[in-house]
Amino acid sequence: MNYANFPLDKRMPLPNSDAGDGDDFIDIERLLGMAARQAKVVGVCAIIGLFLGLLYLQTTPPKFVSVSSVLIDEGLNKIVDDISATSTTMQTDSAILSQIEILTSTRLAAVVVDKLKLDQNDAFMNPPQSALAQGVGMIRGLIQYVHPSQSTPGAGDISKLDPAARDALIATSRRDYAILKLQNEIRADRVGRSYVIALGYQATDPGLAKAITKAYADAYLADQLDASFDATERAAVWLQGRLTELRESSQQASLAVEKFRAEHGLSANSDGQLMSDKQLADLNAQLIVAQADTARASARYQQYKSIVDSGSDNAFKDAAISSDQPSSAVIAALKTRYLTVAKRQQDVEANFGPQHPQAVALAKEKADISAQIFGELKQLTQNYRNEYEVALARETALRANVAAAQGKSSIDNQSQVKLRDLDQKATALTTLYQTFLGRYEEAAQQQSFPVGKIRIISDASTPLAASSPRTVIVLGLSLVLGVLMGAGFGGLNEFNERFFRTGEEVRDRVGLKFLGYLPTIGSKPTKEDKPDEPDLKVARSPAAIERRARMRVSIDAPASMFSETLRSAKIAFDVVMEGQASRVIGVVSVLPGEGKSTVAANLAGLLAANGARTLLIDGDLRNPGLSRSLGMEAEQGLMEAVVSGQTWQSVGKIDRQTKLAIIPAVSRGHFSHTSELLSSAGMRRFIENAKETFEYIVVDLPPLGPVVDAKAFAPLVDGFVLVAEWGRTPRAMVRSMLESEPYVANKIVGAVLNKVDLKKLAKYGSFGASEKFFDKYSSYYLDKSEVRSKTAA
Repeated sequence: MNYANFPLDKRMPLPNSDAGDGDDFIDIERLLGMAARQAKVVGVCAIIGLFLGLLYLQTTPPKFVSVSSVLIDEGLNKIVDDISATSTTMQTDSAILSQIEILTSTRLAAVVVDKLKLDQNDAFMNPPQSALAQGVGMIRGLIQYVHPSQSTPGAGDISKLDPAARDALIATSRRDYAILKLQNEIRADRVGRSYVIALGYQATDPGLAKAITKAYADAYLADQLDASFDATERAAVWLQGRLTELRESSQQASLAVEKFRAEHGLSANSDGQLMSDKQLADLNAQLIVAQADTARASARYQQYKSIVDSGSDNAFKDAAISSDQPSSAVIAALKTRYLTVAKRQQDVEANFGPQHPQAVALAKEKADISAQIFGELKQLTQNYRNEYEVALARETALRANVAAAQGKSSIDNQSQVKLRDLDQKATALTTLYQTFLGRYEEAAQQQSFPVGKIRIISDASTPLAASSPRTVIVLGLSLVLGVLMGAGFGGLNEFNERFFRTGEEVRDRVGLKFLGYLPTIGSKPTKEDKPDEPDLKVARSPAAIERRARMRVSIDAPASMFSETLRSAKIAFDVVMEGQASRVIGVVSVLPGEGKSTVAANLAGLLAANGARTLLIDGDLRNPGLSRSLGMEAEQGLMEAVVSGQTWQSVGKIDRQTKLAIIPAVSRGHFSHTSELLSSAGMRRFIENAKETFEYIVVDLPPLGPVVDAKAFAPLVDGFVLVAEWGRTPRAMVRSMLESEPYVANKIVGAVLNKVDLKKLAKYGSFGASEKFFDKYSSYYLDKSEVRSKTAA
């Protein structure tokens, strides 16, 4: 089947993109292949990262952290709350955050700076810096020098000050800088959800870190005690002034009540009802009531007289006071006060013993209150005696005083209203006075016993090991960053990989049949399309001799992989051109220097060595690299034969070993019409004449990219062999050429990859591809060292 006559889109359609096969899924196999290819780059970058990490560790001074733990103690808060007028319990996150703000405040920083004289400590003001920090500082200084910021107003006038003022200003500035530096560097963090705050400071000197942390904790504790004491002191002063006012107001109100009662002769019965009202209701009933009152007054008098006669101790226990008596409120208040004082005395004796000054004072106060209660009882007994005598007198004079009682009843009712108002005011002032007096006593006790809300549960200690830089972390991070950097460079290398590496890429990316790999030959592959070197000395140089040997690899080393690939190419165009007696094969490339001349010479030599009648034509008339590499010094060549109408016998050279006929090209200076010559009728006649003699005609044509000579010669060619340099020929360029020249593309039998580095080739092959197993085929090929020795010979 003749594939050369098939349209390109029916033979092997070109892919739509050079990016890949269009799969939507991640190609794990491809990623692993990329990783294997770029392993060296990643390894070098990882070593560089480790080196930079070691350099950082060597140039960075170690830093030490000292930590102290502070507890906001709820137990201490409870003690304070029991004796304080206001509760200070902290239960919210905002309260903890407030304490952290206090810890990092300017005031505490100033206290620590002044206590430790940090503004005069060079280890604090100018600590040693790492090389990285010094480099950043130099960059910032350079930026500041290039783009200076506007100076502070008045800063330029410092030189005008007298020395004392200037020194004071400098000292103040140093202190402010030290405060700001300490405030920024101190660390205060809450430990989880607890009431513990971790306070720490980092410095290059472990002793300095411990001193600053300890001073900070002590300053915070002292600040809390001072704040509590100041608040209590201010409350006590205010309460004392208020107590004086309340005492005077209460006394004046009580005097007013007594004075009003005395002026109007009002009884102090609790129900507020006057005797005249009863007499006016019913004289007979009043008489009976008067008699009843007399009896009741007698009974009360006898009862209280017996209580008073029993003594003061029994009098307090047996005192039963009627609620309707005027003195009942006073006695009840005294009894309540007595019980309160007795309870406080018991608590103090239980805690501090009966000899404690406060216990003695409370015992004395309790005795005074007991004496007051007994005095009130004696006074009440005397009152009941008077009431009894009054009741007798009232009962006797009742009938005579009925008329007078009628006029007095109205006046007494009006006076009773005024008396009640005065009595309520006096009671309210007395209650308020007692409340404020209790608060004042509590504040006085707290002031004499200040309790802070915090305590230090972990003192600052001298750190034994540096907290930074941490060797393991720095080296690990450096290694990771180095690997990431290597991955980045490797990814960039893979992104820039736009060249042919495997036969699969030839088939998939440009749709050509892949004929095989041609390994690199010789020690240093040289570009074949060089300017002319007519110099005889240059032609006999070692480089020229090596180039000539490279043209005979397939003859000198027929068992090599290079020769085997050329055999694969021969089979390919034999199949495609089956049935043709003579076959014209064009060897082309896209770019100069890809080794097409070497391939053409070795392909022709292989065919001739196998016994086929073969003609090798150097068709690159502008740059006859094939003739130059073969070392042929001819006066006439292809151009002269075509122009003068001669046959191949007149200009051809015969290789004595293989009987290969060679038509050289002779450079005649700058000749720009080579394409017209190659497509001329004379060239057609020359080829037709050669076909009568030879089975294979191999033509080395100019590259497809820069000139059109190969395109002009395409009608005379039965098939092309495309030579692409491994790792150098861009895929996009080959694809573009094939799309723009479909006539040439239709005649391309296949492509070979030249100058292949077999050691690196396995890295580009997919898993399971033949590229991975080239070492398994080594026994079938001539060793590479033998190829070199034979080419050298």
